[in-house]
Amino acid sequence: MSRIEREKKIIGVMVDIYCKKKHKHKDGLCEECQELLDYSRQRLDKCKFGEEKTYCQKCPIHCYKKSMKEKVKDVMRFSGPRLLIYRPVDFFKHMIGK
Repeated sequence: MSRIEREKKIIGVMVDIYCKKKHKHKDGLCEECQELLDYSRQRLDKCKFGEEKTYCQKCPIHCYKKSMKEKVKDVMRFSGPRLLIYRPVDFFKHMIGK
């Protein structure tokens, strides 16, 4: 699996955890979370660095709109620690990838 595909997977898992816990959505994602996920995946597809990319947090080019960047930060702050509980394998893969 490519780096971009792994990052798409992990952001999908994080948004899913966030939406289920914060927005109490049981089936799929709410409209706001789906929009964020689609936007994040689109940004990953268009990443200038491709497979050589670093984590977005360390990237010299910030391609997210400010509002979306704040939403992604909220999702990651909330879901990151919970990955260890709900998806431990993904958590360790994500941490090793850093």
